[in-house]
Amino acid sequence: MTKKIDQLLSKEEFEAKLRSMGKMYHIHHPFHIRMYKGECTKEEIQGWVANRFYYQTAIPIKDAAIMSNNPPLEDRRKWIDRIIDHDSVGGGIEAWLELGEAVGLNKEDLISHRYVLPSVKFAVDAYVNFAKQRPWKEAAMSSLTEMFAPEIHQQRLNTWPDNYPWIEPKGLRYFQKRLSEARRDVQHGLSLTLEEFNTIELQSKACEILQFKLDILWTMCDALYLAYELKQPPYFNIEGVEDAQRKITCSE
Repeated sequence: MTKKIDQLLSKEEFEAKLRSMGKMYHIHHPFHIRMYKGECTKEEIQGWVANRFYYQTAIPIKDAAIMSNNPPLEDRRKWIDRIIDHDSVGGGIEAWLELGEAVGLNKEDLISHRYVLPSVKFAVDAYVNFAKQRPWKEAAMSSLTEMFAPEIHQQRLNTWPDNYPWIEPKGLRYFQKRLSEARRDVQHGLSLTLEEFNTIELQSKACEILQFKLDILWTMCDALYLAYELKQPPYFNIEGVEDAQRKITCSE
């Protein structure tokens, strides 16, 4: 957990504080480290893609929830771009479906979310509910994990072609697409946060919110690590519930 703020930070100090929380970004999770090193099996890659798709489909819903809480017109206009990035023809959702097919998954299985692990669903739903229920500025700044996203997308672009040559190159379009989009979105989200969270209490709250979002992403990796690396999918120790395990089993 990040240390509590006990004195008002300048905008520069506050930004540095927020960026320092990147050490808890899920790029450092053991599951992601194995993925980066090329140590994941095909089944593990497919499991990650299938579960992450549930998060991808939630992003525009989350963004629409933020807009429903009535931010000012110019902020709404900027937020509309985020929804279009994911929901438009050729946008992020379609790009992720291309990734799914590139790793050998069935498109219908992805859309149905049949392989989504309970912990992943719980974490993603908690994020959407947060965006629905909290004031729009709090929900908006929760997206600031985008500060750390370009590194993880570039990491995949740099390593996957060599480490996982069986993945069709067209499946990497999502990561290429998000390199520029995430940087653009950060400019707006970070500017808003630095301007509006301008007391000790609000700066502390901003750090708590960012930690919450980091926890969401880390928890998703925990579920994947348990199910795919430790071979303990949901209900693994209960006899007769194989159909409820929701874990991909693929042939190499």
